[in-house]
Amino acid sequence: MVINFIGRQLEFRRTSDNLLGVDVALRHVANFLYPPRCAVCGDRFGLESEHRVCAPCLSRVEKIPAPICAICGAPLQSANAIEDRCSSCLDRHPNFASARAVARYRPSAESDRRSLPSLIRRHKYGLDQSLQKALAEFLGDDLPYSSADCDVVIPVPLHHRRLWWRGFNQAALLAMTIARRLGKPIELDSLMRSRMTMPQTSQDHDARRRNVRRAFSVRRPARIKGRRILLIDDVMTTGATVDECARVLMAAGAARVDVLTLARVL
Repeated sequence: MVINFIGRQLEFRRTSDNLLGVDVALRHVANFLYPPRCAVCGDRFGLESEHRVCAPCLSRVEKIPAPICAICGAPLQSANAIEDRCSSCLDRHPNFASARAVARYRPSAESDRRSLPSLIRRHKYGLDQSLQKALAEFLGDDLPYSSADCDVVIPVPLHHRRLWWRGFNQAALLAMTIARRLGKPIELDSLMRSRMTMPQTSQDHDARRRNVRRAFSVRRPARIKGRRILLIDDVMTTGATVDECARVLMAAGAARVDVLTLARVL
């Protein structure tokens, strides 16, 4: 019986190795027929590359300049060992415990195809889900939060009408990647956008806050209560949207809400 078991395991391993070899061979053939290119600049990769963004394009990403606010993650005007909060967070503490962004988002760079803002816009408004893998590479090797910092990952939701039109939620795709890297579960239907809102793009801070007020709700409070939430979105501008999401999550019993975005408008 033991010999038969070992034989089955060896046969399974040989089959798995064969399938892996076939997968690698097919990828090489596909790369030969359709040479992979950088999703940002269009330069060709080698035939064995699995990347979507080349190293030069990744290196051009602008990081958030230090020092940053301990709460919202915005750059501080000057380093201060005593006061580590920006004036906005001193005036009004957000509902989230902290927020961090991987890169800086300059709206003026949206027309530059070789920039991260351009890639984000092409993904969101060009309805190209294949760019998600490219955007995930901009997260880098070290996330601002670790697996010890949260219990569950939740994306900022889209209203069902906008989700139907776009076909995907860019925040949810990003959240799936982050959840896998952290080894944490993801909740896709506990936090809901219950009210359709106007686009936030052309509105100032106060208007954005009014626009999203009571736009979100928690559908399954039992999955939220007592848990540390890592809230995910692609871009943070004024923080009004993630702050409102954090407010309803905390009201539903969350122990803590931290925010992670790919980019932040500064």
